[in-house]
Amino acid sequence: MHRITNTGRVNLGHLFWLRSLAIIGQLVTIAFVQIFIGVHLPLPAMLLVISLEVLFNGFTWLRVARQKPESSFELFGQLWVDLGALSALLFLSGGTTNPFVSLYLPSLAIAAAVLPWYLMAWLAAFAVACYAVLSFNSVPLNLDNPANLFDYYRAGMWINFVVSVVLIAWFVARMSRALRQRDAALGNARQRLLRDERAVALGVQAATVAHEIGTPLSTISMLTEELQEAVRTDPGLKPYSTDLNLLEQQMSLCISALARLRSQASTADTRQTLGAWLESFVQQWRLRHPHVKFECLGTAPASLSLDDTVAVSQILTILLDNAARASSDHVTLKVTQSTSGEFIEFEVRDAGPGIPLALRGSLGTMPVDSTQGGHGVGLYLAFSAALQLGGSIELSDIQEGKTRGTRAVLRLPLTA
Repeated sequence: MHRITNTGRVNLGHLFWLRSLAIIGQLVTIAFVQIFIGVHLPLPAMLLVISLEVLFNGFTWLRVARQKPESSFELFGQLWVDLGALSALLFLSGGTTNPFVSLYLPSLAIAAAVLPWYLMAWLAAFAVACYAVLSFNSVPLNLDNPANLFDYYRAGMWINFVVSVVLIAWFVARMSRALRQRDAALGNARQRLLRDERAVALGVQAATVAHEIGTPLSTISMLTEELQEAVRTDPGLKPYSTDLNLLEQQMSLCISALARLRSQASTADTRQTLGAWLESFVQQWRLRHPHVKFECLGTAPASLSLDDTVAVSQILTILLDNAARASSDHVTLKVTQSTSGEFIEFEVRDAGPGIPLALRGSLGTMPVDSTQGGHGVGLYLAFSAALQLGGSIELSDIQEGKTRGTRAVLRLPLTA
């Protein structure tokens, strides 16, 4: 009757089922000793106590169905009722001479694990008080054959020992597993926190750099315009006309990138349909890398949309830039929907040398120097951004005949 949640707590669900098993065990034990051993028990009083347990357990089930977190005082009250019912049944069946008197211990073991120390102290004091009362006052057992009392007592002690061991071992095993799960979750949370802190620090540095390069870009843009004006009047500069046009185009891309950065900081809603966004993104990337042989495969479903197209653009730009750096003559982007229909997958392929063995375990987890001269900062930020969007990035080598390369898959949840 308590469920163990992800944090290892025992709740009312597990207490409900434990009490249900206890009620069944009480009824079976009463019937067995009454019929086969010849013990005459005060059945009306004992059945009344069990009926009250059943009624209380029914209210507990209604409380469990509400699925609201329980407080420590509520768990304390539940265990208090269990100890009270056990004490009443022991009082009616021999008191401390009843071999099942040590069933106090499993309940106290559970209480020690789930309750604060001060509530546990009250519950332990209540159990000790009940045991003291049962030592001096109880309804004695009435047997048909009192000479066999010691044999019955030993058999009862054996059964009681087995039941107590099973309950305590089961409970301790569940708690140990819950604690291991909690430790693992805490370790993952620490890693995510460290990754997020690094990403935030890099983001602050990127914003600072973007602010600092704004003025130099404006100066370069102005000089480019002046040189283009000079080309029109000076025949000696005509051969540089194409280069100046390309320079102006690249400058426009840099300025638009800074404008998008400022727009992202001031705009909360970046949701956009997948088809319209992908077409614009592909055009922008081709302008940034006119020398790369790039191909976009597949057709994006027009009815789907992404919640944060700015972040997705940044991730894909990093993956495609890395692919272009590895092999400028073969870069592909393929967009597909997962078979479950819950994810959209962006597959980036290149024909480069593949992922070095020394970098496979650290790519995406920390900035590392690559064989192409990069420092791994962009890929690290891409992994962090994908996790924040609820997605993931998978890197693998390609080996198809004589063709080698790297395959990067960005998997993101989609919105219909």
